[in-house]
Amino acid sequence: MNILKIWETIHRGCLPELVANPDFNRQEFYADYIKTYIERDVRKLTQVADEDSFYKFMTVCAAMTGQMLNLSSLAKDVGISEPTAKRWLSVLKTSGLVYLLKPFSNNAIHRAVKTPKLHFLDIGLAAYLTRWLTPETLLSGAMNGHIFESFVVGEILKSYANAGLEVDLYHIRDGHQKEIDLLIHENNTLYPIEIKASAEPDLKDIKNFAMLDEIKNVNVGEGGIICLAKDILPLKEQYKIIPLWAV
Repeated sequence: MNILKIWETIHRGCLPELVANPDFNRQEFYADYIKTYIERDVRKLTQVADEDSFYKFMTVCAAMTGQMLNLSSLAKDVGISEPTAKRWLSVLKTSGLVYLLKPFSNNAIHRAVKTPKLHFLDIGLAAYLTRWLTPETLLSGAMNGHIFESFVVGEILKSYANAGLEVDLYHIRDGHQKEIDLLIHENNTLYPIEIKASAEPDLKDIKNFAMLDEIKNVNVGEGGIICLAKDILPLKEQYKIIPLWAV
């Protein structure tokens, strides 16, 4: 598996026009895409008096990808009110640009955090907005873990959608900051997933899966670490190392 090739795909994005035409200039494409999106689509969904502020709002959301949603911080960074931030976030959700990953709440989890995680689904657009100009800088940059996590969540959502299926996805974090990146909930079973932008994950990366032992009346199924490894490999009991290509 060529890791740089993966980051080239993430950096370029997966919109059909960019995939179909590798010679299409990425910078020009996203500049035109955002202009059209704000001038046409956003105006259909809401009244945006200040288009520059909405562009800044999109950029701040892109910088928050893979992280807990903090609506007050988001509003403050853009210079708008929290109600406006909430309304504009709804616009991005309706447009399919962002996905709010629900928190899994259960009385057995000590002080479970009830905040969703924000994932920017068009990760190529997120990289453009946050000015990661090359795949190499994105690969080595401070955001690479969050970017990779959002990319994987988006790919899982697309896999279910392409199969005509709905899926319940969650994340979980307790009061001690122990976290599981992703829980797939099907038929009263939780399938835990950790997401790592690494080719060599290990057992310590799934130590927080033990949190699920506290939850009663719910089964825990197979899971593992989605990562940049080359092959599917056993890790522990029902957990595996899962290469990105297997998603």
